[in-house]
Amino acid sequence: MKILYFDCFAGISGDMTLGALVDVGVDPKYLKDELNKLSISDEFEINIYKAQKMGITGTKVDVILKEHSHSDHHHEDHYHHHRNLIDIQEIIEKSDLGPKVKDLSNKIFMEVAIAEAKVHNKDINEVHFHEVGAVDSIVDIVGAAICIDKLGVDEIISSTVEVGSGFVKCAHGVIPIPAPATVEILQDVPIHLGGVDGEAATPTGAAILKANVDVFKDDIDFSINKIGYGVGTKDFDIPNLLRVYLGKKKLTNM
Repeated sequence: MKILYFDCFAGISGDMTLGALVDVGVDPKYLKDELNKLSISDEFEINIYKAQKMGITGTKVDVILKEHSHSDHHHEDHYHHHRNLIDIQEIIEKSDLGPKVKDLSNKIFMEVAIAEAKVHNKDINEVHFHEVGAVDSIVDIVGAAICIDKLGVDEIISSTVEVGSGFVKCAHGVIPIPAPATVEILQDVPIHLGGVDGEAATPTGAAILKANVDVFKDDIDFSINKIGYGVGTKDFDIPNLLRVYLGKKKLTNM
């Protein structure tokens, strides 16, 4: 039985997830080629490279927005107010991605949509996704679905999720950590507060976990075969890394 384990000691974000899954074995070219099947592929580039946090080497994935896209807008967040759930679902469904990747991508986005709708007291189709509707988050979520599908695991497990502490600026102002959407998504999930000064778990990272993880537990009852690290952008007092394990668990006879 093939296991994928998320060790979220420093939290989780979309780009850290992509980095960790590439680091543990997904071919960067395969990820890029699959993401190019999206109709918005002319709006971004993917930069994948080795990086370190506190001496530990992992993979960093940067989504770079192309400046020439949507030339009638010039500010950095010009995508943030233009895509809702229906728009995103259309981008996914009209692509040439495989059916499992499409289903998983939609499932992850639905987790975010439900949370954002509740936080803002809106209908699910009225939510404009701000950060999540941005191109980089579409890439993070669809990319995570591509990588998880490619790894072909039988079970996905996660540790307790570090969410951080303090406050963070967003489109609506200064909000507490964990962000309201993040904590909505992580209901019924074991979390840890205060291990990091800042935002450790993002809504995108939380949704990837919620849509994929079969069980949350801190003990490991499988043999570890490969280890991968996804490198985060921020610097904390601890290494800002998402660690993943690929392992095998023997099936017990009943």
